[in-house]
Amino acid sequence: MAATDPHRASDPAAVRRHPTLFRAIRQRRNPRLRRSDITITDDQAVKRAVKAASLGNAMEWFDFGIYSYLAVTLGHVFFPSGNDTTQLLSSFATFAVAFLVRPLGGMFFGPMGDRIGRKKVLALTMILMAVGTFAIGVIPSHDAIGLWAPVLLIFFRLVQGFSTGGEYGGASTFIAEYAPDKRRGYFGSFLEFGTLAGYVGAAGLVTALTAVLDPARMDAWGWRIPFLVAGPLGLVGLYLRLRLDETPAFQKLEGGTVHASEAADHVETTTRGDLARIFRQHWPSLILCVCLVGAYNITDYMLLSYMPTYLSDELGYSETHGLLVLLAVMVLLMLIINQVGRLSDRFGRKPLLMSGMLGFLLLSLPAFLLIRRGGIPAITAGMLMLGLSLVCMLGTMSAALPALFPTPVRYGSLSVGYNLSASLFGGTTPLVITALISWSGSNLMPAFYAMAAALVGAIAVACMEETAQQPLAGSPPSVETHEEAAELVASRTPEPKF
Repeated sequence: MAATDPHRASDPAAVRRHPTLFRAIRQRRNPRLRRSDITITDDQAVKRAVKAASLGNAMEWFDFGIYSYLAVTLGHVFFPSGNDTTQLLSSFATFAVAFLVRPLGGMFFGPMGDRIGRKKVLALTMILMAVGTFAIGVIPSHDAIGLWAPVLLIFFRLVQGFSTGGEYGGASTFIAEYAPDKRRGYFGSFLEFGTLAGYVGAAGLVTALTAVLDPARMDAWGWRIPFLVAGPLGLVGLYLRLRLDETPAFQKLEGGTVHASEAADHVETTTRGDLARIFRQHWPSLILCVCLVGAYNITDYMLLSYMPTYLSDELGYSETHGLLVLLAVMVLLMLIINQVGRLSDRFGRKPLLMSGMLGFLLLSLPAFLLIRRGGIPAITAGMLMLGLSLVCMLGTMSAALPALFPTPVRYGSLSVGYNLSASLFGGTTPLVITALISWSGSNLMPAFYAMAAALVGAIAVACMEETAQQPLAGSPPSVETHEEAAELVASRTPEPKF
């Protein structure tokens, strides 16, 4: 690259006339690696960080999952219009409204995380998410307070969305900056293990309630139970996050070993200035992030959020039937997702991500044709085809996305890019698919929508650089042992010339 090689950027004749000067420039741009530059990770600290970040992510998707799986019930409780399609569209529109403020949350919390540290901001987002979800569980129904019921529902969905704007970017940054370079994919996969765990918890709880309670009791008070569970979960997650230290990469920000507060002072700017720098200096990576996240979110929400509604509303199965099949598929994905993370460390992020994108591009239509045939074997086979494609992205994306941006702006850039894309493409997926089916009359529209998203994602993967087993941009190498650090220094030390 011209930016890193002074010989390519300069006149060859000038280089020959001033070799000492250009040698000094080259050494300044590529300083010799010293042992003190290398971060040796603490295995227990890494595991604590992974646990705290993953629990927060699990809670986030538990919250969003229960809303998706209770969409029909919530439509009855908060939007009693008498028309089932109108109720469902109103419920999904309220689901989508939380995503409208996610970019605002990302723009607020992301730069803050780059200024004051990852830990404090992640604790704050955890509090807001727990409060927003718990509050939904105590809102009176439309029959009790009329129009105020959907107004309050939308308000607390906005609180959820705003807090979530700082959650994924911070959690993935937190794990990526704690993990050793050669195992970043493996540890990062636990973040999406938390995603699946949140969905499994939500689906399992909703399935149990639906099986135990009749529709009248479910509409009256049963739907509140999953939302109220978020309160205790939030307290546990907050406790775990407050016990953590700041990430090593943030403490060594700008190449010097500093305390978090000193690092924050060093990069202290206004939020507007931070955002301007992100859009001005890192827009190519931002566009790449938006495309990757868009493809990933559309396929993710289609399978994990929308599918039970598709099976019940479009194909006539009971809500419990669809949830049980999806529950089995998600448990299988949980069993293999960490192995996908290991594979991404060994073979690279791009091959795994491309496998997932091509899987959706080539298998979505056959999968939905199988699902449409009906019967448990066919539905399970179709959902497994989609699930195995999705897990290639789930197990890899949380390590690939943080590596797109340098340490000083990683939290902010990733939060902005991720949430812009999630707002445009993720939360709108159930609403868009429901509207497309209503408009076209074809219940294969989810397959075509996923194929279009996967095509964009495949192009984005082809354009990204491989980052597996490499240090994060703007951070020193991170290894697991002193022996590995010594070997790394020796490998980077030039042999003496005689």
